[in-house]
Amino acid sequence: MITTLLIDDDKNLRDGMRELLSFYAPDIQIIGEAEDVESGVAVIDKLKPQVVFLDIQLNDGTGFDILEQLAKKNGKTTSHIVFITAHEEYAIKAFRFSALDFLLKPVDPDELEIVVGKIRGVLEKNDSYAHIDLLLENIRKKVDNFKRIALTTADGIHLYEVSDIIRCEGEDNYTTFYIKNNKPIVISKTLKEYEELLSEYGFERIHQKHLINLAYLKSYVKKEGGYIVMSDNKQLPISQRKKERLQELIKAL
Repeated sequence: MITTLLIDDDKNLRDGMRELLSFYAPDIQIIGEAEDVESGVAVIDKLKPQVVFLDIQLNDGTGFDILEQLAKKNGKTTSHIVFITAHEEYAIKAFRFSALDFLLKPVDPDELEIVVGKIRGVLEKNDSYAHIDLLLENIRKKVDNFKRIALTTADGIHLYEVSDIIRCEGEDNYTTFYIKNNKPIVISKTLKEYEELLSEYGFERIHQKHLINLAYLKSYVKKEGGYIVMSDNKQLPISQRKKERLQELIKAL
């Protein structure tokens, strides 16, 4: 059994989550509940659950406050955190950069099943939860310009500087990251997801399979249908509909 806590100031939501988990994830055992920051810190510290379903907005603070207090007290978080939130764009962006799972209210059963599947995988890896430190770092700064990103691979979660990502290559539901001074890593997410996440950081989708960091663009070659050369000397094709925009971006660099 996987032990879990429900922390939310809305009893109806806690009751609803209890019903959903009992039906869709009977291997998850709810061992406690809390409704605010103070009781949340106390119950996590006492019961040490494997998983915490944590609301962002609580009566006396936020779910982030709980994580901050636990970090100060114990040095690190040892539970897998799943945030439950209304549609708060900044928080969701922070979650995605930190590779943290989240559920939107009202909780959709299909989304819950997906998250529960991820939970089982993470617990098998016995992760260090360094991505929670990254989340807190981003939340503390309260800026929209995230410097680092957490990427989940088959062997765990790894943190990289966004500025070190040279390019991304998509293949079906997988994306390969090519990162400065690192071996390529494969992530089980689509290229479209990372295009949405990285487009405001100088990344451009030039082809169905290729998302590039313009900072590492070495040259644009017009012959043979047109292609680019990246700083790692990789030649990449450009889709016909992207050529005009790419030439405009190059002129602006």
